[in-house]
Amino acid sequence: MSIRIEKDSLGEMEVPAEAYFGAQTARALQNFPISGLKPHPAFVWAVVIIKKCAARANMSTGRLPTDIGDAIVAAADEVLAGGLADQFVVDPFQAGAGTSHNMNVNEVLANRALELLGRKRGDFTTLHPNDHVNMAQSTNDLIPTAIRLASLEMLDPLLEALEGLENSLAAKGGEFDHILKSGRTHLQDAVPIRLGQEFNAYASAIRRSREGLESCIPALLELGIGGTAVGTGLNAQPAYITAIIKELETATGFPVTAAPDLFEAMQNMDPFLALSSALRRSAVTTGRIANDLRLLSSGPRTGLDEIRLPAVQPGSSIMPGKINPSMAEMTNMVCYQVMGCDQAVMLAVQAGQLELNVMMPLIAYNLLFSMELLKNCVQKFTDSCITGITANEERCRRYLEDSLGLVTVLAPSIGYNAAAEVAKESVATGRSIREIVLARGLMPEADLEEAMRPEHLTEPGLPLGET
Repeated sequence: MSIRIEKDSLGEMEVPAEAYFGAQTARALQNFPISGLKPHPAFVWAVVIIKKCAARANMSTGRLPTDIGDAIVAAADEVLAGGLADQFVVDPFQAGAGTSHNMNVNEVLANRALELLGRKRGDFTTLHPNDHVNMAQSTNDLIPTAIRLASLEMLDPLLEALEGLENSLAAKGGEFDHILKSGRTHLQDAVPIRLGQEFNAYASAIRRSREGLESCIPALLELGIGGTAVGTGLNAQPAYITAIIKELETATGFPVTAAPDLFEAMQNMDPFLALSSALRRSAVTTGRIANDLRLLSSGPRTGLDEIRLPAVQPGSSIMPGKINPSMAEMTNMVCYQVMGCDQAVMLAVQAGQLELNVMMPLIAYNLLFSMELLKNCVQKFTDSCITGITANEERCRRYLEDSLGLVTVLAPSIGYNAAAEVAKESVATGRSIREIVLARGLMPEADLEEAMRPEHLTEPGLPLGET
């Protein structure tokens, strides 16, 4: 492999001749061959768009020469259009704060801008990664700003996916609303419920999770860019700080504002903890629903078999004809992973010290990874599972008729103790609740029929209209 020699403050470094990154990125590749992972594309996008807006802001104040600034902007536009994607190579598990990733972007943009100016890569005498691409910035204000922008960019498709899941569950709620079945508490027979009521409750739970994510947006819109190293704004002109916020609002379409306290925006990663917690909440809720669907579809001969999930693949390499709840199982795995990522984010946020939290690369990776996983998972769970669920009405009806939960409906009329005796006899003899009540003369048959009408079983009120 042919190489070129570039220099940084530690000295000379060999860099692949065709690479657009430079010496500091090459050092990071040597220092951190940890996971084999690369930065999330949304994170790269966010850092590059900040570099573009910083160049424009610095040109507007007159600090950055126009020819150099225009070349940086043009290089950034190439990356934002999908170019040079293979040049962003620093492992997420790197030195603290994200300096290596920041310099990776600085070097790529600097070398591409040099080419656009007709100069060679690595010839930083006229256009430098630190002096020009990183002008008025520090890793310390850049990276938390990038995490905010990347999170905002990824939230919209995630929220859209969750809304799709919510709507699909609600549609099933409407489709199944006429189907009576046995409710279950403690995994034991409980009072009757409609299958549609179960699915509508799932839809409401997803809505609450979605609203929890939406509530994180205002804090993400407050940017600490311009605080530079510790929040003081050293080496950044006041006009630049105002200008870059306006540039970022125009470039991203997000209604961003300057954080009211630049020091706090750098020290405190609380907005990311809130977002991670909301992602965990969504994962917990979605995973719980997936668990229920696996249970309700269990069988088909020896389980509940009240619903049928779409068959998406053969379920066994040894048992012919076996079908597993594959999409629900995948959903559970993803949800567990998101919960684990939240634990990492929580620990990283707590690890902030004094003027900086150096664990930002870990926060960035886990947040964006969680959003990507959850979005893809929810979309597939909706399209390949929820929309194709069918109900086994005959099984639901049979379980309902055999359920001891029916005796609860009669308790207001015959009393708790008498109802309990009926339940015991039903368990001991296998006779139905209806049969035992009539045999004991506890209720007239007409009153019994009225009490067990579907609208009395699954709506508020007393069976026979008692007050």
